[in-house]
This record gives sequence, structure tokens and C-alpha cells, in this order.
Amino acid sequence: MKRVMVNMNRVMIASALMCLVGCSTEGGKQVNIADENSSKVSAVESELNAQKASGSPEMTITKQGYSLNLVRVMDGAACKNELEGAKGTFLMYASPIDIERIKKNQGNQIFSEFAVKIQTFAEQALQEAVENTNLAKDPFDLSEEISQQKLVKELSGNFQNYIAEAEEGFTKETSLTIAIKGFLPSFTIFQQGCNATLPEADSDEFKAN
Repeated sequence: MKRVMVNMNRVMIASALMCLVGCSTEGGKQVNIADENSSKVSAVESELNAQKASGSPEMTITKQGYSLNLVRVMDGAACKNELEGAKGTFLMYASPIDIERIKKNQGNQIFSEFAVKIQTFAEQALQEAVENTNLAKDPFDLSEEISQQKLVKELSGNFQNYIAEAEEGFTKETSLTIAIKGFLPSFTIFQQGCNATLPEADSDEFKAN
């Protein structure tokens, strides 16, 4: 499918953000795809409910036993075609221990390079997620809000699937443990005209201090 448009701006985390209201085998054992997908949907739904309840993103999350801090906020948008697409805010978390070690060994300037790499694969993951999510409204949904929530959950699950491999590759290359998650209450699903215009970025670097 032809790529129409994708855009992701980077902004430094600020206090104003607090006002914001995904058949394989493993070890020879077959994985039940239906159960696996159901588990992912449940996880995304729980995350959406938690984010809506708090009205703000988590400042710290845990990934594979590592404590990661929120260090960067990215506004992202992608179009599937002239009518359909999505826009939302994405949160980048990173290990503070890794950041301090890298700053000491390589200096602060390395984080500008990291920011470019992260932006590139985040854009790619968002575009893949948008293109592989059915963004059409379900005629059986009771309301526009229910329809939007269902699509946001599906899109977020697809985004996490696509970005997981990129995150792992980035960590292996740079030794910086990261995670990128969508701030789901900020998502807008376009169905009658895609608008991938984003505000100007305040900075290309994430918070490494």
C-alpha cells in the first residue's frame, strides 16, 4: 500500500503535558494466537482506562525488570489514504541508569543522534500500524465514542507490535533501554479526511539531564 503521509514531531517533556486529557512457536510449544491477541487487547484496554482516569501519563514504567522514566514526548500522525489516518501523542521512556552511563562515557551530544534514530523507527511503526488497522467505523457501534475507543485500542496494539523489534534493536546497538507507548486519550482517528499536520517541535532531543 502506498504511503501517503507520516509525521512525528518531538517536544521536550514539560509540566504543561500534565494537563493532557498488538501461529508462532516457542520452545516447540504452539502459541494460541487468539488467546495471545486477547491478552494484548486486554492490556491495551487496561492502559487506556488507567490513562483516562489519571488524565496524565505515567512518569515511570517497568520493562523487563528495568525502571524507565518518561524522558520525551512525541506528537505523531500518519495517513492511510486521503480519508483515513490517526494522530496522537507518544511517550518515550528510558533507563536513567543507562542515560547516566552513556553521558559519562560518550557525552550528551550522542543523545541527538539517538533522537533521530528513535524518530525514524517510531514514524515507521506508526505508519505500519495505521496501514494495517481497519479504521472504518463499525456500523453496530452504539456511539462515536465507543467506535473511537475500539479503533484506538486496535491501533495501539498494532503500534506496540511493530515498534517492539525496533526498540530491541536500538537497545542492542546503543545499550540504552527504552520503551515507546501511545498516550491513548490523546488519539484521534480520522475517517472522513486525514490531517497529519503537527505543531512545530520545540526540540529534537530528549531529556537526558
